[in-house]
Amino acid sequence: MNTEATLTSGFSIFVIQMNTQPIGIFDSGIGGTSVFKEIHALLPHENSIYLADSKHAPYGNKSKQEIIDLSVKNTDYLLSKECKLIVVACNTATTNAISYLRTTYDVPFIGIEPAIKPAALNTETKAVGILATKGTLSSELFHQTTDLYSNGINVIEQIGEGIVPLIEAGKTHSNEMKVLLKDYLKPMIDANIDYLVLGCTHYPYLIPLLLEMLPKHVKIIDSGLAVAKQTKAVLEKNNLLNLTSKAPENLFYINTNTAVLNDILDRRFKVELLNF
Repeated sequence: MNTEATLTSGFSIFVIQMNTQPIGIFDSGIGGTSVFKEIHALLPHENSIYLADSKHAPYGNKSKQEIIDLSVKNTDYLLSKECKLIVVACNTATTNAISYLRTTYDVPFIGIEPAIKPAALNTETKAVGILATKGTLSSELFHQTTDLYSNGINVIEQIGEGIVPLIEAGKTHSNEMKVLLKDYLKPMIDANIDYLVLGCTHYPYLIPLLLEMLPKHVKIIDSGLAVAKQTKAVLEKNNLLNLTSKAPENLFYINTNTAVLNDILDRRFKVELLNF
């Protein structure tokens, strides 16, 4: 809810807007928690509601219309909880559905897409790798961004087929995952990439494995911190920051087994099963 606090200092009166409505965050599963963690670190007083649509993961192999329909369903749920801003913490949902969401709803939306720009601007070997879902790599928005920044750069795109289901199943560090990653990284290593862009919010949980498998000079980029900074900027612009010092309430909902989400959050937050 929105409340106002009036402070008097000398002859001046200050009215402080305290918007305690939650930030809504949704993803095709548990991967978007990597974005939540960045937002929570930057905005520790903000309340939030996280929706993990794991029942329909991964979004990356679905049609554009299916992705839009699922994104609308997620948005409607978060708005029913009076969220003041919605973070689409899913690369595939952002690249396929965020334009529709922004023209359909009045609340601000923050999207996420592969951080191609910093990789392309900073590469010294003129070769960068992008590991993402099929839905992201085939989207119009992804191709527009890539075309804009990749002139003269060798961009090695790799669909991370099978990665999201393994993470959702709690098999992030399994031998199956290692075999997949070795196969996916080989063309990038052969091309002498010096940047690897992670194009799915599930993938930051692979960073320990990736660091073991990649040459030491390769830098890994994900978009979590950039999304957190953009979320803060949009809240400030719209006078939506929660300026209270009260401990925040961070709620997590998932429509499959809660165990994996509990584990990835280190059981610090409340996780509930949602029939959704």
